Amino acid sequence: MSGNAMKLVVVGAAGRMGQTLIRTIHAIEGAEVFAAIEREGSPFVGRDAGELAGLGPIGVKITDKPLEAFVAAEGVLDFTAPAASIEFSGLAAQARIVHVIGTTGCSAADDEKIKAAARHARIVKSGNMSLGVNLLGVLTETAARALGPDNWDIEVLEMHHKHKVDAPSGTALLLGNAAAKGRGISLAENSVRVRDGHTGPRPAGTIGFATLRGGSVIGDHSVMLAGEGEMVTLSHSATDRSIFARGAVQAALWARDKKPGLYSMLDVLGLN
Repeated sequence: MSGNAMKLVVVGAAGRMGQTLIRTIHAIEGAEVFAAIEREGSPFVGRDAGELAGLGPIGVKITDKPLEAFVAAEGVLDFTAPAASIEFSGLAAQARIVHVIGTTGCSAADDEKIKAAARHARIVKSGNMSLGVNLLGVLTETAARALGPDNWDIEVLEMHHKHKVDAPSGTALLLGNAAAKGRGISLAENSVRVRDGHTGPRPAGTIGFATLRGGSVIGDHSVMLAGEGEMVTLSHSATDRSIFARGAVQAALWARDKKPGLYSMLDVLGLN
């Protein structure tokens, strides 16, 4: 690696996404795996991060001391869980480094804490780090604006592997928010998450969500705009987890010379 390679820390290093991040950073010119973090008491502490990710040894031992790693690094890539991401955002703010957050399932209160950390850290947070999904969001907003609520109903359908713990997915919510923005409405006040029993007719202008879980599906998302006698479907299928890892590294490199603040992948990709 060149001396100018961006020093990146992977948190949740032993997880599926952590291992994917380690392999991806290792393969990208201009970035290096500087440190790898697991929680205290993890059986993986002390193991070589490269060996764990199937690369062979890379000379980076997994540690359970995030702040020590952060202060010596330039960025942290984080696909963990809301409570962990909040903690890491606070540490990234102390270290004044880049924090890329791909964690989903954050509450409004969690998002407020992350926003507060962005006063000192350069945070890029997105429900999905892939170029294709972020473009799909832009297309969804355009379609929702063009096809009005009087004649067109919007449904977001998503499917993920059976181990995913939050629903709807962060990507489904990203797409729902894009549709709501196109319509000039609040998603929180117009989303329908559950239908069961005698529901009555579909309220006009709402944005519906359907969640499917099973097998090893990495992520399939469709936005359906259903009109009288016609339907427009916009969809994206992820076939390889590394698309999210590549997006996260791209986000870190982009944010390297930016001012502290809270950014999204739309900023990184120039789609905003």
